[in-house]
Amino acid sequence: MATRIGTQVDTSSRDHDELLTPSEVAKLFRVDPKTVTRWAKAGKLSSIRTLGGHRRYRAEEVRGLLDAQRTAAE
Repeated sequence: MATRIGTQVDTSSRDHDELLTPSEVAKLFRVDPKTVTRWAKAGKLSSIRTLGGHRRYRAEEVRGLLDAQRTAAE
């Protein structure tokens, strides 16, 4: 989360915690967004809940999982 410093906003911590929606993750894996939600419920992918209750996924973790999947397919 960004922290306010004077009149500027420090976004450095936010850059490292880029969050993706289920639809964005689904496009990367070429699956349905509901599949991504099932993965989160099964513990295969960790998720963060927004204040509204929506799931978000850390881009860094998603990329790691995607890389692992590609490596396993080779």
